Amino acid sequence: MPGQILEARGIRKVYATGGRSLEVLKGIDLDLARGEIVAVTGPSGVGKSTLLHILGLLDRPTEGRLTLDGVDILGLGPEEAAGFRNRRIGFVFQFHHLLSEFTALENVAMPLLIARVGEREALDRGRALLARVGMTHREGHLPGELSGGEMQRVAVARAIIANPDVVLADEPSGNLDSGNKAELHDLIRDLAREMGQAFVIVTHDTDLALRADREVRMADGKVAEVKTRPIQS
Repeated sequence: MPGQILEARGIRKVYATGGRSLEVLKGIDLDLARGEIVAVTGPSGVGKSTLLHILGLLDRPTEGRLTLDGVDILGLGPEEAAGFRNRRIGFVFQFHHLLSEFTALENVAMPLLIARVGEREALDRGRALLARVGMTHREGHLPGELSGGEMQRVAVARAIIANPDVVLADEPSGNLDSGNKAELHDLIRDLAREMGQAFVIVTHDTDLALRADREVRMADGKVAEVKTRPIQS
């Protein structure tokens, strides 16, 4: 695939529970190109979030191969994997996970501050991203003072501030009303195109799936169907 950034092959995940084995993922293959948006859909319990956690190095597969920009990331040790994840992978969750005691600007800048980027540079880059997502007027507000849509915009800005190769999103619009959903979906599409970051989005939202370049529908721990759509500018 041109511009390919991520390749997953034969991803299996088996959990031992109550003396029994539960196979959640049964050999998933997935490729991802720079600037591409892939929606992962399917009923609850088919392994969508498990796959996302493995792609993001939050969990390890029982079996399989995973490379990001040519690096065998499953071969990294725990500390190396944590550093790689912080530099190269961004996350957006359904429940934003913003830090309640910090302002919107501080939340966005936090990944850079943790990476020991200078405070002035981190905050400057945070302001630029907040401007890009239409949140300049709220940069000094705490999460509790923001609407659901505003919090997700801040969460998206935080996810991309370190210029990751891949952004993984788990039901990012699940708690938003229709108007805020549409705005968030447009924002994700625009950022993917402008910044060349690939998005993998687990979603039950039909509209978001239709806006993706590809929809990967899962069933019973496998890829059941792949729908490719014309890339929208």
